[in-house]
Amino acid sequence: MTGRDGSGTDGTTTPTDGRATATADVDRSDPAYRAWLKEAVRKVQADANRSADTHLLLFPLPERWGIDLYLKDESTHPTGSLKHRLARSLFLYGLCNGWIRPGAPVIEASSGSTAVSEAYFAKLIGVPFIAVMPRTTSAEKCRLIEFHGGRCHFVDDSRKLYEESAELAARTGGHYMDQFTYAERATDWRGNNNIAESIYQQLRLERYPVPAWIVATAGTGGTSATIGRYVHYMQYDTRICVPDPENSCFFDGWTRHDAQACSERGSRIEGIGRPRMEPSFVPGAIDRMMKVPDAASVAAVRALERAIGRKAGGSTGTGLWSALKIVAEMVAEGRKGSVVTLLCDPGDRYLDKYYSDTWLAGQGLDIAPYTETLDRFLENGVWPD
Repeated sequence: MTGRDGSGTDGTTTPTDGRATATADVDRSDPAYRAWLKEAVRKVQADANRSADTHLLLFPLPERWGIDLYLKDESTHPTGSLKHRLARSLFLYGLCNGWIRPGAPVIEASSGSTAVSEAYFAKLIGVPFIAVMPRTTSAEKCRLIEFHGGRCHFVDDSRKLYEESAELAARTGGHYMDQFTYAERATDWRGNNNIAESIYQQLRLERYPVPAWIVATAGTGGTSATIGRYVHYMQYDTRICVPDPENSCFFDGWTRHDAQACSERGSRIEGIGRPRMEPSFVPGAIDRMMKVPDAASVAAVRALERAIGRKAGGSTGTGLWSALKIVAEMVAEGRKGSVVTLLCDPGDRYLDKYYSDTWLAGQGLDIAPYTETLDRFLENGVWPD
């Protein structure tokens, strides 16, 4: 319930964006709270200061093509995924806005990796953390959330993640982090060592320092928004491609300019694809989208292991499939240059899914035709029609 002045009878206020945030239990002028806040911000910033930059790996392509393909290896973050950057930004944003308070839980709607990273930062500053996740989330991700001191709260319908998270925050007096709304604004897209600035710094001594394309999959849409904005801000000629898995609405929403596009089912590729057009998905920052079959994503992630000896999650496969398709177009047109995609998280989180033939069979996924496409392309440079 909400009173006439906007304050709820449970001691919450309802901001204009409709998100309930508990405020009555904190005096923000209290020296003890100010000291806690300063220490919490220091700890989160210190995490970034301790962390070296992530590697830019080279995917082997025939030298005669004159094209370099790189993977930005985000799996080397302390919590093992691209979402470590996002979680750090979201915690700083929530702390500096006064939304995260001592003793009050942080709640997040997540398919796994963001929750792992947010559990880490919650433990770092000493607040409880609850992840609201689909029941199908991999067991390894659940283990990691609990390892970092978080608690898993499961829902059977992934479309209800947002509603359940907001309700849980209201019941507990906690803060709903809401990555899907705040991802695009919590990160400084102008620089400050964001992922885009890091990519260009690492490419500066390569033969093609300004990539023709950067391929970034979308879960919240925050990463593609950050990279696209940075490219425009720095006046680079790089184009941004966002691949979209099955059972996700982003491709349809982008191609039809439909902000109300939706999907009736959740994505099988954990961490990317959404059933609704998320507030952090910024269509104007994107130059191109591709729809990628889930079987192609799995085929690509297994091809990655054969090529560089590294297992990665399904979202990496979605991006790699699209990046290789772009490379094929460049080869066909006789263009040279570089392409960058992301290695989002490690494959050991998905051994019971994308690396399990039993799981593939249960999902009705046949990766053989897509594996053949990749093998033939890497051998002769021709992408089958």
